[in-house]
Amino acid sequence: MEHISTFLTNSVSFGFSITLISFLAATWLYKKTHFVLFSPLFVSSAIVIAVLIIFKIPYSEYLKSADFLYYLMTPVTVALAIPLYRQFQKLRENALAIVLGIVSGIISNAFFVLGVCLIFKIGHEEYVSLLPKSITTPIAIAITEQNGGLAALTIMMVSVAGIFCNTFALILCRLFKIAEPVARGVACGTCGHAMGTSKALEMGDVEGAMSGLSIAVCGVLSVIILPFFMGLN
Repeated sequence: MEHISTFLTNSVSFGFSITLISFLAATWLYKKTHFVLFSPLFVSSAIVIAVLIIFKIPYSEYLKSADFLYYLMTPVTVALAIPLYRQFQKLRENALAIVLGIVSGIISNAFFVLGVCLIFKIGHEEYVSLLPKSITTPIAIAITEQNGGLAALTIMMVSVAGIFCNTFALILCRLFKIAEPVARGVACGTCGHAMGTSKALEMGDVEGAMSGLSIAVCGVLSVIILPFFMGLN
């Protein structure tokens, strides 16, 4: 086991390979079963975590060998502008509703976090770290660090929020009978950032465009709105 761990740790392509293989396997499993808990994002994350634990591979080493994936984030993010451009007319027609929806999402998320922290008597440092859980990671970390929070906790909760949204977004939309594509997209982008947007793109072009827009707008507005909640716990 130790030799395998050393070999994998020293491999420059280990992180990239295990991530890709895990995601392909998880996607195949989801297409075969269509079971909600077999969401590709959730299952692939679980596989990678299990491999790291079993072979005792430090996360830092995995991250180093999966670094190539981070370079793909820039073109992928830019590509979100394509569905937005195609749906620009929808954006113009629903501009006010989109902004109000995003603001409502930010405020309701803040009150949810505040309520949970008050009920379970969670400290201020953790509270500050949880507040930006639904924002894209770079902005969430910046908000946390500026207010004395724990960046590691924020990163973890951003991931949890994204996976939850990716896994349950469609079910919740059906449960609450949310059929309007713009509303679905705004909800996914505001609550689940990039991971929610990947689910929105599966729903349709309008949903994907609105979700991609919501990531950026939610990040900017959160910088303005969330500081008002920082001192409430």
